[in-house]
Amino acid sequence: MRILLIVDGANVVGSVPDGWWRDRRGAAERLRDELVPLAGDGLPGAGVPGPLDVVLVVEGRARGVESVPGVRVEAAPGSGDDLISELAAGSGERPCVVVTADRELRRRVEAYGARCVGPRTVRQLPDERT
Repeated sequence: MRILLIVDGANVVGSVPDGWWRDRRGAAERLRDELVPLAGDGLPGAGVPGPLDVVLVVEGRARGVESVPGVRVEAAPGSGDDLISELAAGSGERPCVVVTADRELRRRVEAYGARCVGPRTVRQLPDERT
């Protein structure tokens, strides 16, 4: 059974000071593209083996970002946190990992048995990139 990796797009995009606020949709598209390799590789540094089913949750001005092979994009009709919680709740017995630094969201999804990891698990600060 593949692990479900749910990424809190707004929280992860906001974790890197790269000018994302000037183009929220573009920032979400860049994040989506950075997530593609994780579908096969997993998150070895966090002990999450691949392959993964990756879902990027977007909201607000980031809506309209298209899915690509390896990353399904879900646009939240309202709160991204609510959609992430629904996806975690719906994972049932399937292992679920949520990428977010939002403490309240972590509390909500952990109640459904999801494991949480921080944004740095999937992103690096600009000066850490090689």
